[in-house]
Amino acid sequence: MSTALVSAATDDTFAAAVLDNPRPVLVEFWAEWCPPCRQLAPILDALAADLAGQVDVVKVNIDENPQTVQRYGIMLAPTMNLYRGGEVVRQLVGARSKSALLRDFGLAQ
Repeated sequence: MSTALVSAATDDTFAAAVLDNPRPVLVEFWAEWCPPCRQLAPILDALAADLAGQVDVVKVNIDENPQTVQRYGIMLAPTMNLYRGGEVVRQLVGARSKSALLRDFGLAQ
């Protein structure tokens, strides 16, 4: 489903993987039953490879991690949050192209 460059976080590991991370972290809140999430998977893999060492990419399964989903008010899948210094700085809902994600999150190189 995803490469080693895209990691998974759970309710138990979210703080360490995302909030305490010194790099910006792009988090996708996704679900197995979500077709747009499946479309987004290879795009996130490519982003993770392109931005390795600059931005970490993490996925959170919304069905398996209700505490994190509730904490951030996630209502739809896929929802992507960009975290910097433990804070959400940008949120996007729905699948997008790689170029749109880079642009909309301000990650274009």
